[in-house]
Amino acid sequence: MNCRVISYLFVAVTIMFSTTALAAAPIKIGGLFAVTGPAAFLGEPERNTANMVVDEINKAGGVKGHKLELVVYDTAGDATKAVQLTTKLIKDDKVVAIIGPSTTGETMAVIPVAEKLQVPLISCSAGSKITDPVKKWIFKTAQNDSLAVGRIYEYLQKSKQTNVAILSVSDGFGASGREQLKAQAAKYGIKIVSDDTYGPKDTDMTVQLTKIRGSHVQAIICWGTNPGPAVIAKNARQLDIKTPIFMSHGVSSKKFIELAGEAAEGIKIPSGKVVVADQLSNSDHQKKSLMSFVKDYQKHYKTEGDHFGGHAWDAVMLIKNAVEKGADSPQSIRDNLEKTRGFAGIGGTFNYSPQDHAGLGKDAFVLVEVKNKDWVVVK
Repeated sequence: MNCRVISYLFVAVTIMFSTTALAAAPIKIGGLFAVTGPAAFLGEPERNTANMVVDEINKAGGVKGHKLELVVYDTAGDATKAVQLTTKLIKDDKVVAIIGPSTTGETMAVIPVAEKLQVPLISCSAGSKITDPVKKWIFKTAQNDSLAVGRIYEYLQKSKQTNVAILSVSDGFGASGREQLKAQAAKYGIKIVSDDTYGPKDTDMTVQLTKIRGSHVQAIICWGTNPGPAVIAKNARQLDIKTPIFMSHGVSSKKFIELAGEAAEGIKIPSGKVVVADQLSNSDHQKKSLMSFVKDYQKHYKTEGDHFGGHAWDAVMLIKNAVEKGADSPQSIRDNLEKTRGFAGIGGTFNYSPQDHAGLGKDAFVLVEVKNKDWVVVK
């Protein structure tokens, strides 16, 4: 064998090994979750779910020859920390996409960073302002609070309960919900008789509820995330308030029932279908994904998968789908996310477009209520 042939073989082998190495390079995804702090009931199941799904994808061989590498940081629900960690994920960890943060306030804070550094971010938060107006690099998986408000108002309209009181938490999530409650009221013939707020760290809302009791409303709508809504439920029972109470999708998990105890009975909320997955018809196009997620989470963490973990499940799978279509850079992942159509996830069926980075419609929500310490579909 002459030197030229040996040289060709050496080059060929070198190229082969280089190609194999490149094919095996992991695709790094960032995760920003409030694993500790007041929003841990959101961030912990999101973190757990993201880890679970990435592990399962990698055990099955990865995506188009690539393993997924998840780099997770705990924001503790702090917007300033979330901004710092977003920069770290992009500049130091070199991630090609980010999942999270867990709360609307954090997400609004990190949007300018993701936009400036041009890395797609799929938020697990519900605030409509996250994607309205559309921002090039920002998507979300949590159902919009505008849809949640519409679901409650539709029910009240049909039930001829038109005079309502709203009680919202004074943070990003509460402010966004309050805005939608006020904006959509006239469309459904709803009159807001009482409009009050409470602080995220408040431990007693009897003053606000006593005021509401005196207004003779037909329904009370509370907009917040745990533990505040559970406190409101308990305070309402202590005051012997019989007025129907509605909560936001921000309490769509068994945790709310645990916190509120007997006071949770009869409370209604708009929720993603995951909390009532086993009650769905077999013809429901989401049921297969929902049941798979619930069972997997139960197997891994000895508790039921919930609405919040579902946001992370959807985000990981949406990125996986983008990579399956050939995306492996921030730009290509962003572009393929925007082309997503008919993806049946945990939060609903996603249809992103250049005009819509929220991707969900009214069918993402069902109205559920607490009966015998569990969620059941309102018929």
